[in-house]
Amino acid sequence: MRHLMNPLDFSVEELDRLLDLANDIEKNPEKYAHSCSGKKLATLFYEPSTRTRLSFEAAMLNLGGSVLGFSSADSSSAAKGESVADTIRVISCYADICAMRHPKEGAPLIASMKSRIPVINAGDGGHQHPTQTLTDLLTIRSLKGRLGNFTIGLCGDLKFGRTVHSLIQALIRYPNVSFVLISPEELRIPDNIRDDVLRRNHQQFKEVVRLEDALPELDLLYMTRVQRERFFNEEDYVRMKDFYILDKEKLKLAGPDMMILHPLPRVNEISVEVDDDPRAAYFKQAQYGVYVRMALILTLLGLEGNIC
Repeated sequence: MRHLMNPLDFSVEELDRLLDLANDIEKNPEKYAHSCSGKKLATLFYEPSTRTRLSFEAAMLNLGGSVLGFSSADSSSAAKGESVADTIRVISCYADICAMRHPKEGAPLIASMKSRIPVINAGDGGHQHPTQTLTDLLTIRSLKGRLGNFTIGLCGDLKFGRTVHSLIQALIRYPNVSFVLISPEELRIPDNIRDDVLRRNHQQFKEVVRLEDALPELDLLYMTRVQRERFFNEEDYVRMKDFYILDKEKLKLAGPDMMILHPLPRVNEISVEVDDDPRAAYFKQAQYGVYVRMALILTLLGLEGNIC
């Protein structure tokens, strides 16, 4: 039995197979429509989510399975003081696989140690968001035709942004990836990512404050929102939330083939006028999230080899 806590839980070769499976699901959805018949996915979401929770549910329903779970801690026995370890022991009696989001770093890992079913980390605090990273990798590979040999700008909340932390750790395993880290001083990438991931792996990167300075050299721009829920006080959030706004005027500085990604939800950091730009790929990215989660469910349940 395997779990997914971190994008590095899969080797590059295993990721290639997973992404190949996701691409086949995209092209031949009917082939997979009953592959999880009789299987149940439990979605245990201790903090708010729209895309991640619903994409997991859509993925399982598309595979012919069913879904049970809760969408907030208040609607679960966590409100009564039940531990994550006890919750997963009970859920293991009801479901075949589980996706868990939790505000505390490491909570899904604790669950995986007590679980009798595969557990997928659907986001734990500011730590990891591996299925978003799988989505990002599938989007990049599908639309750019490759993983590697590009310059990617990561913009916005790099301090608390778990999507950014996961993506950096995944991309350093591919050749010739250069990172441009775009953030205000207060939201710079944490030291453990800068030193233990980028520098330790001799990765090419630079840090800049102005988005305009970075745009001309980018093949990919990964925008993130400033996350209100990660701030300790409202004043700091209000001061930072509109630090970056990507609009048509700024896009004039970017190359014609630069691809714009965003894990969503967005607030103000990408103007709606950008949505019609052919470089905007963030809604396609959300669709790829369903395909990759379908592939992940099949893989962790050991069903990927049973598809005819």
